[in-house]
Amino acid sequence: MRKIFSIAMFLFTCCLFVSGQELHDDTMIIREFQILKQTVWKGDTILHSSIEEVRIYPVPQFSSRREYRQYQRLIRNLKIVYPYALLAAEKLNEMNHAFLELKTERERRTFVRQVEQELMDEFEDELKKLTITQGRLLIKLIDRETGDTSYELVRELRGSFSAFFWQAIARLFGSNLKTTFDAEGEDKLIDQILVLIDNGQI
Repeated sequence: MRKIFSIAMFLFTCCLFVSGQELHDDTMIIREFQILKQTVWKGDTILHSSIEEVRIYPVPQFSSRREYRQYQRLIRNLKIVYPYALLAAEKLNEMNHAFLELKTERERRTFVRQVEQELMDEFEDELKKLTITQGRLLIKLIDRETGDTSYELVRELRGSFSAFFWQAIARLFGSNLKTTFDAEGEDKLIDQILVLIDNGQI
């Protein structure tokens, strides 16, 4: 087993210096050759490779045309707000990396304001067009993509007072920044639709 490990490490190191290389999970592709992982079981060497997860959902059944229209409306709304949730996750990741290089709290506050202004300049007009329903969906999706509720993100980046203020505003419009995404419960259908959107199936 130690020999196998040593060979695997050697091949991996070589791959880093070979042009035209690609890495796919536990499969390495060097030029036209594909190198698979191996497992020794009862004296036999078994090659194996992972494939991407495939989810199969049953075709939705609707009891009425009204229910069907609601489903189609949900898809339309998700296609509108989902890109913003993905962007939020991307920007948060960038900010977390940038924070590591900033030395003082003042530098971090300045950086947060700068990013916030850039986002407002680019997306304010579009976000203003969102309906209340779309806004509520966006709050859920931000939690799904970042692992933090909108309230937690505001509190972390702008402080507790700002989080409390914006939560109060959200509540006036029937929303809640503390809303979480429940993929196994009430948001199961939304999660299925998002997977289908990611796969280009709808």
